[in-house]
Amino acid sequence: MSELQPSDNKEPTPQPEQVQQELPLALVKGEPVTDVPKDLYIPPEALRIFLETFEGPLDLLLYLIKRQNIDILDINVFVITDQYVKYVEMMESINFELAAEYLVMAAMLAEIKSRMLLPRTEVEGEDEEEDPRAALIRRLQQYERYKQAAENLDELPREERDFHTIQIDPPEIKVEQPKPEVSMDELLRAFSDVLKRADMFESHQVEMEKLSTRERMADVLGYLQHKRYVPFVSLFVEGEGRLGVVVTFLAVMELVKESMIEIVQTETFGPIHVKAKA
Repeated sequence: MSELQPSDNKEPTPQPEQVQQELPLALVKGEPVTDVPKDLYIPPEALRIFLETFEGPLDLLLYLIKRQNIDILDINVFVITDQYVKYVEMMESINFELAAEYLVMAAMLAEIKSRMLLPRTEVEGEDEEEDPRAALIRRLQQYERYKQAAENLDELPREERDFHTIQIDPPEIKVEQPKPEVSMDELLRAFSDVLKRADMFESHQVEMEKLSTRERMADVLGYLQHKRYVPFVSLFVEGEGRLGVVVTFLAVMELVKESMIEIVQTETFGPIHVKAKA
């Protein structure tokens, strides 16, 4: 009889076997399956197990050496060979498909073990026989360097694994900068600058020619006929003096008044240009 009697108010604790029976074996289209189908057939080769612990015979051999906390240069071939062969036999006993490299390494270890068991004979005049482990140690050292370098590279951030790049084309934005209107103050300021430069080139004249505003209007239109934009200051001939500057300015004002030419400016306080209207 059990020593612990459950009370009347408490439910009995389910046993592990009962809990295991309540768990479904699988989910098929969202529905739990608790009973194994009677007509279910599993072929012997349906279950395959892939071990990724070791990436080759050198990797397995390096693992066996490090597990003993010994240096590669001081490996005990007898112990390592026995452990390696036991691992290969275990893999074969559970029907794992071993690569031929593992069997080749096992044969190499057996050869090294047998050579170390043979007595060494020293012959005068001949070089000392190389240690049978030397070639294997060099391969292990080289593999260890490559493996460490691969692990260091794997720790670096990798695209599509640790971070993802996103490329977004920015929308095309067209920005049109409005052209400022030419004020009369700026036009008079440009006219004043032209007058100052004309004073610098003014010379004594015995007889001054009479200048006509109408003729100068025709000259300005002819000058602008085959040109798109002309600087405002280029319409003045500094050699004509103040009179020529005034006549040219009046001619330009008349042409603007009659809407035959247009005065434009690309930016605030920028140079003033003149163009003929179509």
